[in-house]
Amino acid sequence: MANEELIYRITRAIYDRLGAVADEAAVEQLVTDIYREVEPQLMRNGRIAGSRFGTSASGLSSQEGSADRLIISVFGVDHPGIVAGVSQILAEASCSIVDINQTVVQGKFAMVIIANTSRSAASATELKERFRVEGEKLGVRIYAQREDLFNAMHRI
Repeated sequence: MANEELIYRITRAIYDRLGAVADEAAVEQLVTDIYREVEPQLMRNGRIAGSRFGTSASGLSSQEGSADRLIISVFGVDHPGIVAGVSQILAEASCSIVDINQTVVQGKFAMVIIANTSRSAASATELKERFRVEGEKLGVRIYAQREDLFNAMHRI
Protein backbone atom coordinates (compact mmCIF):
# COMPACT_ATOMS: atom_id res chain seq x y z
CA MET A 1 0.00 0.00 0.00
CA ALA A 2 1.36 3.41 -0.91
CA ASN A 3 1.63 6.35 1.46
CA GLU A 4 0.34 9.42 -0.36
CA GLU A 5 1.81 11.91 2.09
CA LEU A 6 5.30 10.40 1.77
CA ILE A 7 5.08 10.30 -2.03
CA TYR A 8 3.89 13.90 -2.03
CA ARG A 9 6.79 15.03 0.18
CA ILE A 10 9.36 13.17 -1.94
CA THR A 11 7.89 14.66 -5.12
CA ARG A 12 7.78 18.17 -3.64
CA ALA A 13 11.42 17.89 -2.49
CA ILE A 14 12.57 16.79 -5.93
CA TYR A 15 10.68 19.61 -7.67
CA ASP A 16 12.01 22.10 -5.10
CA ARG A 17 15.57 20.94 -5.74
CA LEU A 18 15.34 20.74 -9.55
CA GLY A 19 13.16 23.81 -10.07
CA ALA A 20 11.78 24.77 -13.45
CA VAL A 21 14.09 22.38 -15.31
CA ALA A 22 12.45 19.32 -13.73
CA ASP A 23 11.47 16.70 -16.29
CA GLU A 24 8.17 15.08 -15.22
CA ALA A 25 9.23 11.60 -16.38
CA ALA A 26 12.54 11.87 -14.51
CA VAL A 27 10.77 13.09 -11.37
CA GLU A 28 8.29 10.21 -11.57
CA GLN A 29 11.13 7.69 -11.89
CA LEU A 30 13.05 9.24 -8.98
CA VAL A 31 9.95 9.21 -6.76
CA THR A 32 9.30 5.57 -7.68
CA ASP A 33 12.90 4.56 -6.99
CA ILE A 34 13.07 6.40 -3.66
CA TYR A 35 9.71 5.08 -2.52
CA ARG A 36 10.73 1.49 -3.35
CA GLU A 37 13.83 1.95 -1.20
CA VAL A 38 12.01 3.28 1.87
CA GLU A 39 8.79 1.24 1.62
CA PRO A 40 10.22 -1.99 3.17
CA GLN A 41 11.36 -0.09 6.25
CA LEU A 42 8.01 1.66 6.53
CA MET A 43 6.21 -1.69 6.28
CA ARG A 44 8.40 -3.13 9.06
CA ASN A 45 7.70 -0.13 11.26
CA GLY A 46 3.98 -0.28 10.54
CA ARG A 47 3.97 3.31 9.33
CA ILE A 48 2.15 2.69 6.09
CA ALA A 49 -0.71 0.69 7.58
CA GLY A 50 -0.99 3.25 10.37
CA SER A 51 -0.99 6.28 8.13
CA ARG A 52 -3.32 9.15 8.88
CA PHE A 53 -5.52 8.33 5.88
CA GLY A 54 -8.66 6.25 6.28
CA THR A 55 -8.79 2.95 4.49
CA SER A 56 -11.56 1.36 2.53
CA ALA A 57 -12.73 -2.24 2.78
CA SER A 58 -10.02 -3.20 0.30
CA GLY A 59 -7.38 -1.77 2.62
CA LEU A 60 -6.50 1.08 0.29
CA SER A 61 -6.84 4.68 1.23
CA SER A 62 -9.46 6.39 -0.86
CA GLN A 63 -7.06 9.32 -1.27
CA GLU A 64 -3.82 7.58 -2.14
CA GLY A 65 -4.77 5.28 -5.00
CA SER A 66 -3.26 1.95 -5.89
CA ALA A 67 0.14 0.83 -7.14
CA ASP A 68 -1.77 -1.90 -9.03
CA ARG A 69 -3.63 0.58 -11.22
CA LEU A 70 -2.39 2.68 -14.12
CA ILE A 71 -3.79 5.97 -15.35
CA ILE A 72 -3.33 5.99 -19.13
CA SER A 73 -3.91 9.18 -21.13
CA VAL A 74 -3.94 9.27 -24.93
CA PHE A 75 -3.95 12.42 -27.08
CA GLY A 76 -3.73 13.01 -30.82
CA VAL A 77 -5.57 13.41 -34.09
CA ASP A 78 -8.54 11.05 -34.31
CA HIS A 79 -8.38 8.01 -36.58
CA PRO A 80 -9.52 4.37 -36.40
CA GLY A 81 -7.51 1.94 -34.28
CA ILE A 82 -6.42 4.09 -31.33
CA VAL A 83 -8.66 2.45 -28.72
CA ALA A 84 -7.90 -0.99 -30.19
CA GLY A 85 -4.13 -0.40 -30.08
CA VAL A 86 -4.11 0.70 -26.44
CA SER A 87 -6.59 -1.99 -25.37
CA GLN A 88 -4.54 -4.69 -27.11
CA ILE A 89 -1.47 -3.84 -25.00
CA LEU A 90 -3.56 -4.11 -21.84
CA ALA A 91 -5.12 -7.42 -22.94
CA GLU A 92 -1.76 -8.95 -23.84
CA ALA A 93 -0.43 -7.95 -20.41
CA SER A 94 -3.47 -9.46 -18.59
CA CYS A 95 -4.61 -6.04 -17.41
CA SER A 96 -8.29 -5.22 -17.06
CA ILE A 97 -9.88 -1.88 -17.85
CA VAL A 98 -11.55 -0.49 -14.73
CA ASP A 99 -12.80 2.71 -16.35
CA ILE A 100 -12.49 4.31 -19.76
CA ASN A 101 -13.54 7.66 -21.20
CA GLN A 102 -12.80 8.95 -24.65
CA THR A 103 -13.91 11.90 -26.68
CA VAL A 104 -13.31 13.50 -30.04
CA VAL A 105 -13.47 17.29 -30.31
CA GLN A 106 -13.08 18.81 -33.78
CA GLY A 107 -10.96 15.85 -34.90
CA LYS A 108 -8.79 15.78 -31.78
CA PHE A 109 -8.85 12.51 -29.82
CA ALA A 110 -8.51 12.28 -26.03
CA MET A 111 -8.88 9.17 -23.88
CA VAL A 112 -8.26 8.25 -20.25
CA ILE A 113 -8.17 4.65 -19.09
CA ILE A 114 -7.80 3.34 -15.56
CA ALA A 115 -6.40 -0.19 -15.76
CA ASN A 116 -5.89 -2.82 -13.08
CA THR A 117 -2.41 -4.34 -13.45
CA SER A 118 -2.52 -6.75 -10.50
CA ARG A 119 -2.56 -9.85 -12.75
CA SER A 120 0.12 -8.56 -15.09
CA ALA A 121 3.62 -9.97 -15.14
CA ALA A 122 4.74 -6.73 -16.83
CA SER A 123 5.96 -3.86 -14.67
CA ALA A 124 4.60 -0.33 -15.01
CA THR A 125 7.89 0.61 -16.68
CA GLU A 126 7.51 -2.17 -19.26
CA LEU A 127 3.91 -1.18 -19.98
CA LYS A 128 4.90 2.47 -20.35
CA GLU A 129 7.50 1.49 -22.95
CA ARG A 130 4.94 -0.60 -24.85
CA PHE A 131 2.56 2.37 -24.82
CA ARG A 132 5.31 4.70 -26.05
CA VAL A 133 6.12 2.43 -29.01
CA GLU A 134 2.43 1.94 -29.85
CA GLY A 135 1.84 5.69 -29.59
CA GLU A 136 4.56 6.28 -32.18
CA LYS A 137 2.94 3.73 -34.51
CA LEU A 138 -0.50 5.27 -34.03
CA GLY A 139 0.68 8.89 -34.24
CA VAL A 140 -0.60 9.76 -30.75
CA ARG A 141 0.95 10.54 -27.37
CA ILE A 142 0.32 7.93 -24.68
CA TYR A 143 1.16 8.68 -21.05
CA ALA A 144 0.87 6.08 -18.29
CA GLN A 145 1.47 6.47 -14.57
CA ARG A 146 0.76 4.41 -11.47
CA GLU A 147 -2.39 5.69 -9.79
CA ASP A 148 -0.73 6.27 -6.41
CA LEU A 149 2.05 8.34 -8.00
CA PHE A 150 -0.41 10.14 -10.25
CA ASN A 151 -2.56 11.18 -7.26
CA ALA A 152 0.39 12.26 -5.15
CA MET A 153 2.16 14.15 -7.94
CA HIS A 154 -1.00 15.98 -8.98
CA ARG A 155 -1.47 17.40 -5.50
CA ILE A 156 1.45 19.72 -6.26
